[in-house]
Amino acid sequence: MNPSSCILAVGIAIEIAVLVRVMLRPHREPASRIAWVAVILALPVVGVIAYMLFGEVDIGRRRLEKLRAVERNMPPPESGAASDQANLRAQIPERYEPLFRVGHSISGFDPVAGNSARLMADSNAAITAMVADIDAAKEHVHVLFYIWLTDGNGSRIADALQRAAARGVQCRAMVDGLGSRALLKSAMWRAMQSAGVKTGVALALNHPLLRAPFRRIDLRNHRKIVVIDNGITYCGSQNCADPEFRVKAKFAPWVDVLMRFEGPIARQNQRLFACDWMSATNENLDNLLRMPWPTALPGFPAQVIGTGPTARFSAMPEMFESLIYAARRELMITTPYYVPDESLQGALCAAAQRGVKTTIIFPARNDSWIVAGASRSYYADLLAAGVEIYEYVGGLLHAKTLTLDGEITLIGSANMDRRSFELNYENNILLYDAELTGALHDRQREFLARARPVTRAAVEAWPLPKKFWNNTLAMLGPIL
Repeated sequence: MNPSSCILAVGIAIEIAVLVRVMLRPHREPASRIAWVAVILALPVVGVIAYMLFGEVDIGRRRLEKLRAVERNMPPPESGAASDQANLRAQIPERYEPLFRVGHSISGFDPVAGNSARLMADSNAAITAMVADIDAAKEHVHVLFYIWLTDGNGSRIADALQRAAARGVQCRAMVDGLGSRALLKSAMWRAMQSAGVKTGVALALNHPLLRAPFRRIDLRNHRKIVVIDNGITYCGSQNCADPEFRVKAKFAPWVDVLMRFEGPIARQNQRLFACDWMSATNENLDNLLRMPWPTALPGFPAQVIGTGPTARFSAMPEMFESLIYAARRELMITTPYYVPDESLQGALCAAAQRGVKTTIIFPARNDSWIVAGASRSYYADLLAAGVEIYEYVGGLLHAKTLTLDGEITLIGSANMDRRSFELNYENNILLYDAELTGALHDRQREFLARARPVTRAAVEAWPLPKKFWNNTLAMLGPIL
C-alpha cells in the first residue's frame, strides 16, 4: 500500500471512530448527533478536529477527580445549624414545593427560611454596597467573578479587599481563567496578592493549545459570588466591572440586576465558593462550613442552585422548565442569550397557549452576533403561541431574571442558552417572597418601558436571507 493510500485509510478510520463516538456519547440530543454527523461527513478533516476541540464536555480527568474528592469530603450542607432552629425550616405553599425539590435534586440544598434581601438600584449602587460590606467585614470576604476588569468598579472592590486584608480579615478572590485573563496579568492582581489577599483561578488556561485535544478549554466558571462573614451574599448577573464595560464598550451600558441577601442562604453560596476554591487552590475551608449558624430570624425561604458540566445533566433547563410549567397567571423573563433546547422552547409556548401572560425581554443589540441570530430564529414560534417578545434598547440588557405569579423569583448567572445549560458553572437563587418578587417585577417592567415590542407581522416580513441566516445559526446550537 502506497503512502497516500495509508494516509487515506488512517483518515477514514479516524473519521469512523469519531462518528461512533458521536453516536455513543451519553446525554446527546438526537439533533446534536445529527448535526455533528452532518459536519463530520461534509467536512471530514475540519469536522473531526472541531469535534475533538468542542464535541466533548470534559474538564479533564485530574480536575474531575479532584472536584469529586472535594465534594465527597466536604461537610454536609446543614453543618453547624442547630436542630431546634424552627425558623430555618422553610414554609412553602404546596403548589411551589416541587420547584424547590427540583432545586434540591440539583445541588443538594434544602430551601432555608430566615432570609432578607434588597434589590440593588443599579450596577454602581451594587458595587457601593459591596464595598461597604467588605469594609465592615470582621472575619472573611470571599468573591468570585467570571469577569473582573481593572476599571473603576473593579478597582473599588480590589481596594476594599486590600483594606480588609490589612486589618486582619481573611480575603479570598477568585476569577475565571478566561473571562478575567487580563486581570491575572495586571498590577491590580499583584497588588492584592502583596496586600495579603489570597487569590485563585478557576479553570486556569495553562498551555491551552497543548491541552485542547484532551479537555475543552471553553468550559468556564461563569459564577458571580460574594460572601461576607457567612451571613451576607450577593447574587445576580453582574460581573466586577463598570456598566460602560470597556472591553465591549460599543454595546454599553451593560444593564444588570443584583440582589443583596442576609441570612442562611449565604451559607449555601459559601459552600459553592468553597467547592470551587478548594478544587483550584488545595486550601481546605471545611472549618468555615462547620461554623455555628447564627440564630435565624423570620424571613423568606430561598435556595441556591449551582449547576455546571459536572452536575446532573440538563439540570438548569429542567429548573427553567419546572418554573415555566408552574406558572398560572404571569411569567416574565429577561435573558441576554436565548438558544433553548426543544423542551424549553416548547414549555414557553405551552405557557402562553394555556393562558399565562408570558413575556420575554431580550437586548436589541447583542455582543454575540451568533447568539443574536440564533435567538431570533425562535421568535416566530414564540409569537405564534402568544408569547410577548420585547427588545431592550437602552444598552445590553444582561440581567438573567424570572418572576412567576408575583411570588417566585429565580435570579443568578445562568442564561437561557446551551452554554449555561451544558458548559458553564452557574449559580442562581430560587426564592418565595411576594414583596421581593414584586420589586424585581417592577424592575422588569422598567426594562419593558425601554424596550420595543416585536410583532408577528414584523418577523414574518423579515427578508428571506435574514430568516435563512438566523435559522442557519440556530443549527449550530446543538453542536456543543
